[in-house]
Amino acid sequence: MSDVVVNTKLEEMLAQSAAMHKHLCPRQVLGVRMGMYAAGLFALDLPQRDKRLLAFVETDGCFADGVSVATGCTMGHRTMRLVDYGKVAATFVDTHDGRAIRLSPLPDVRVRAAAALPDAASRWKAQLEAYQLLQDQEMFRSQVVRLKLDVKAIVGKPGMRVNCSACGEEILNQRGLAKDGQTFCQSCAGESYWSPAE
Repeated sequence: MSDVVVNTKLEEMLAQSAAMHKHLCPRQVLGVRMGMYAAGLFALDLPQRDKRLLAFVETDGCFADGVSVATGCTMGHRTMRLVDYGKVAATFVDTHDGRAIRLSPLPDVRVRAAAALPDAASRWKAQLEAYQLLQDQEMFRSQVVRLKLDVKAIVGKPGMRVNCSACGEEILNQRGLAKDGQTFCQSCAGESYWSPAE
């Protein structure tokens, strides 16, 4: 793919991401660039129109939206998961063959951005512009990884519904837990992120 095509595609994706936020920031650029890099590493045509690629983003906000724009992975399509480590990083998984690649910015990527544009009005502006210009290998660390999770269990079976034996609330996509021949939601099974205020 020529640099002109890549730059045009990058510009289009950045415009989409900026429209979502009413501004463009360096983390959105990192997210879009990371998603585009993943497309090249997996040799996939992204943004996807199917559900082949699964993305685990390690922080939310602008970065995650940039990844979503570039890959077509979304929470709504159940192809994006938030694993909140507070890191600008993502692991991309090809659900057809199980390959997984984790991408993260190089530790000195901000220094590289400043060096690339020493006359920028600010460090923020240097990052915003340089992240659009630097080569993927100058920005990102790529690591082949193995998931500790079962991708088939994560994806589940859409449309599967059952009611919790304790609270009666509906449980979607095989997220219930079986115990003593009954199915419980994770909250009633003691794995809740919340508890009643009373």
